[in-house]
Amino acid sequence: MNKYMKISNIMIQAYKKQVAIPAFNAAYLDMIKPISDALKEYKTIGIIQVSKPDIENFGAKSIKAVYEEYIKSADMMFTFLHLDHVPVIDENFMHVNWLDMIEEGITLGFDSVMIDGSRLKFEENVNITKTVVRIAHLKEICVEAEIGYVFGHESTVPPPYEEIFAKKLGFTNVDEAARFVQLTGVDWLSVSTGSIHGAISGAGKDQKKIRAKLDIEHLNKLKEATKIPLVLHGGTGVEIEYIKAAVKAGITKINIGTEIRQAYENGIKNSQQYAENSVKETIKKIIEDFEIKGSADILNPD
Repeated sequence: MNKYMKISNIMIQAYKKQVAIPAFNAAYLDMIKPISDALKEYKTIGIIQVSKPDIENFGAKSIKAVYEEYIKSADMMFTFLHLDHVPVIDENFMHVNWLDMIEEGITLGFDSVMIDGSRLKFEENVNITKTVVRIAHLKEICVEAEIGYVFGHESTVPPPYEEIFAKKLGFTNVDEAARFVQLTGVDWLSVSTGSIHGAISGAGKDQKKIRAKLDIEHLNKLKEATKIPLVLHGGTGVEIEYIKAAVKAGITKINIGTEIRQAYENGIKNSQQYAENSVKETIKKIIEDFEIKGSADILNPD
């Protein structure tokens, strides 16, 4: 069985069995090994991922550098490698050479890629996502895309959180999500139902994230409409009761970046070893909170 089938099957099993797959952003290359070590120690399936902001704002260096460090340091029995948030238009509202980034990830051998057309009009998002799906599936690589808009990464000041949640600003439209999945053939869909991204620049990147909520009723409608694994971006700061309810409502992949990045950055003030231990222990606590310790035994089809 090739690795595409493994990640495809594992995600589908996790979706059906309502088991969360945590996806940890490696904002620094030295985070990859402790992420993998924690997953291995707890026999938990997880994803190691890198995004454009990780490379440009922190210490992930490059897509190739992340791939090489992953091959060197990670245990592939428990981990997969994902290219996160390849935007068509980035947080500074600049057009990105998204195709080059996607093709680099595919050529290197990432297990999955995300094309983020959430700042585009619907039809544009559909057309670009279809292109990525066609290219990636030829190489047996999974594709994640996004409908709706998760605040937090933009260079402008977002609205107050309570306003975002009360007015459902950026929330994924249920009918659009259903059409998008049908038209694109995407494997997983990132949706917006109340979470926010952590800040990636300025003073905000060092601050603790607000305690976000999720609209579980809205998530259930998205689950029924799409019938594919859904993805939660901005997992840091979401109350654990919402996380558990979200997994029952179709969320399969949960992205976590800010919490483990800050653990690394605070730890590195002491030493490299302290930073890596901080990352590992933080991830073990997340696994315990999500109640997914030992998920490899439940999800691994082999």
